[in-house]
Amino acid sequence: MKILIASKFFYPRGGAELVAINTRRLLMEHGHDVRVFAMRHAENIPLPDDNGYAPPVDFFGGIAGKLRGASRMLGKGSVSRAARRVLEEFRPDVVHMHNVHSYLSPVVAEIAKSMGIRVVWTLHDYKLICPAYSCRRPDGSICEDCFASGPGGVLSHRCMKGSLAASLMAYCEALRWNRQKLSAITDAFIAPSGFMGEKMVRAGFDASKVKVLCNFVDPDKLAVLTSCDMAATASSDSPYFCYVGRVSAEKGVGTFLEAAARAGVNVRVAGKGPLLDEYKSVYGTRAGVEFLGHLDAVGVAALLRGAVASVLPSEWYENNPLGVIESLSTGTPVIGAEMGGIPELIIPGKDGFTYPAGDVDALTGLLRDFDSKCFDRAEIVRRADERFSTDAHYSVLMDIYKG
Repeated sequence: MKILIASKFFYPRGGAELVAINTRRLLMEHGHDVRVFAMRHAENIPLPDDNGYAPPVDFFGGIAGKLRGASRMLGKGSVSRAARRVLEEFRPDVVHMHNVHSYLSPVVAEIAKSMGIRVVWTLHDYKLICPAYSCRRPDGSICEDCFASGPGGVLSHRCMKGSLAASLMAYCEALRWNRQKLSAITDAFIAPSGFMGEKMVRAGFDASKVKVLCNFVDPDKLAVLTSCDMAATASSDSPYFCYVGRVSAEKGVGTFLEAAARAGVNVRVAGKGPLLDEYKSVYGTRAGVEFLGHLDAVGVAALLRGAVASVLPSEWYENNPLGVIESLSTGTPVIGAEMGGIPELIIPGKDGFTYPAGDVDALTGLLRDFDSKCFDRAEIVRRADERFSTDAHYSVLMDIYKG
């Protein structure tokens, strides 16, 4: 089978790009002819495909840059020409879309559909139903205003960085690529969580086109996570809870740190983000609190395997967080907020526990009373291997490709 993977960037920029990169490798390992269509970028993984990429665009390059950016968001000009050229040359059986808005645009799917090519779209965020991607207002509150009434909420709340101009661009983009058009040009939407799938249907997308397929762990990273030369179990001498990810408001890190302080437990935080310095100033001097900054795969594996439990305290609609999947793959239980797709990944009492998102008191109680002896880490690993394996993912993906 010939598959074209479309992703606006093709380097490990975030979870969406990692999934696209790993999907390409998985498909090639199974003998498929795979090509990538992305925007040219200095950090992209070098591939023989990149001479056919769309030209770069800079939304911050003054008036000229903003005009080019607006044209790109609407699927006009060079991106349309580049997409058509690649599709006509490669003639794939399937175009697999990932994150494409703004820097690439859904015009790839539109042209593919006009050529009779099957289009499959993996949903990494809420962009198709929320012009601001995250279903959050600038004040951090959860918002679903655009689900029923259309994209006007992005303007009234100025959801894009609190800026009217940026919000107006997002509004125009949502009108151009409205739900009716996106549904018409897409044969199947892959929702990595049931939660995401339910939101898509609630916002008006055809339920028969929405397929739930959980993400899988990169085999190389999985090998590191499960390596036998890591510390096999949490230390009883200095037990700690850990958080791995972006240090920002929507991730609920402040809730975790406050709950840990009240519970009197040790915590280790790995990652960077806009609130790192603030949290360091408030909690960094307290005994038992460590901020580790960015860790590589080996560092993350060691941190997870040595923890009593990892904590995912998100306060926004997480889709299918790799942080939970990776923790379970090491055998480390997870304490997760009841938000988005997080609860779907945790079997209470077997893989960890959940609590109401943002509830400091509830999280404090879980941290204070947590008993690691109640969890069979080998069983956690076994279940994770069954649920998140590449074999299981590939089988379902092929069914979706074939329709």
